[in-house]
Amino acid sequence: MWRPPERIRYEATLGRMPSRAEAAAARLFQPVAIGPVQLEQRTWVPAMVPWRATDEGYVTDDVIDWYERFARGRPGAIVVEATGIRDVPSGPLLRIGHDRFLPGLRRLTDAVRRASEGHTRLLIQLIDFLAIRRRPEPDKFFSRFLTITDAHRRALGDPSLPEDEVRVRLRGLSGEELARVLTPGEREALQFGYRERVTDMHLAHVRDLPASMPGLFADAAVRAQEAGFDGVELHYAHAYTMASFLSRTNTREDGYGGARENRARLPLDVFAEVRRRVRSDFAVGCRFLAEECIEGGSELADTVYFGVAFAKAGMDFLSTSRGGKFDDAKQPGVGDAAYPYTGRSGYECMPQFISDARGPFGRNVAPTAAIRRAIHDAGLATPVVCTGGIHNFEMAEKLLIEDQCDVVGAARQSLADPDWFRKIELGLGDTVRICEYTNYCEGLDQKHKPVTCQLWDKLPSDDGARRTPDGKRRLTAPAWVP
Repeated sequence: MWRPPERIRYEATLGRMPSRAEAAAARLFQPVAIGPVQLEQRTWVPAMVPWRATDEGYVTDDVIDWYERFARGRPGAIVVEATGIRDVPSGPLLRIGHDRFLPGLRRLTDAVRRASEGHTRLLIQLIDFLAIRRRPEPDKFFSRFLTITDAHRRALGDPSLPEDEVRVRLRGLSGEELARVLTPGEREALQFGYRERVTDMHLAHVRDLPASMPGLFADAAVRAQEAGFDGVELHYAHAYTMASFLSRTNTREDGYGGARENRARLPLDVFAEVRRRVRSDFAVGCRFLAEECIEGGSELADTVYFGVAFAKAGMDFLSTSRGGKFDDAKQPGVGDAAYPYTGRSGYECMPQFISDARGPFGRNVAPTAAIRRAIHDAGLATPVVCTGGIHNFEMAEKLLIEDQCDVVGAARQSLADPDWFRKIELGLGDTVRICEYTNYCEGLDQKHKPVTCQLWDKLPSDDGARRTPDGKRRLTAPAWVP
């Protein structure tokens, strides 16, 4: 991962912890409505990808254990990991692109309700992503993957060269020579792996995304409703399809790129179709970027516009994130795929305990507050969820008291201690296990390994919890009994 040039070491702390009576009166533990769904408190576990589904996208016992463990901490809401809306292979990530996934998803919603004793609302994050392939071995790229054109023959000085000879000659060129012969897209496919973009208008399925996306998202939302979820979070963030439409780098010329209103058009169309197809008591919101944090990407003026547009359209909640783009990702090793959290934008999404002068905690607060303020200035009160390095009561309560957000989300801290909200509510805040922000979990995610927390394995492990295939790591946090 990218590291800031400054090397300032930070330490997360418990901060001031309230008594049980103080917690009962705190904003953090007051109810809030996200549209038609009432949360008992303003605590939120954002979507995290645990890499526990089957390769076909089905719920497993390990998936159930993962969400049950968060549910026992009774947060106001849990958002289930980014779940693919298409019926296409995507590795060990959950999918919802066909009715055959419904039985497992129903098991999941039932398990969360039992584990939280009905206290926690459950949403599922719906995602679409375009094709991305691993960085190829050069020999394979030139012999199998590269489409040979007359432009290659002309660049090699012989328009009549047979295809096999073109491939042989290209394999023998230096890097400097290849830069002259290959197109930018071909060079990227060789050096990073092939990746589709929403601006690839020569590809029919990409060109037709404005027609296909609303129905696919709506079909998935209807399935989520049938599976017993309380709502859906439309994934409009990071490196994926819908975020790419919102990005300032979206230069499509078909009415869905360029100006802000055009870039927001498909995300609004998707929401409208989802809202039309689900019941009125089902919450529909989105997660989007408060800032893209890439050169030429969307900035706060863009995202304020998007936030107000989403609120005016009637979204039930907005959850913000930042960065996490392919645009500045590091070159992957041969055989690996590009990972959108390795560049500066990735650091902005998941900063580490060694940071710059701004520090790793609360980097997303100011832009989120600006978006919320603009929504209120427009006469609306759509709840806004803020996440990013929030790890103690003092921080969370301050955000709410100062009206910088309406709900507080915490991913890494909830991973470190799934009971931390409840411990604070019960006046037992001094027992909270604090995230160290080493990004141990992020490193596992990058390798597509089951995500765990290194703090779990520093504690006694005689509770029979499942372990990773190598037997070295727990798959869930140690049990806690209040």
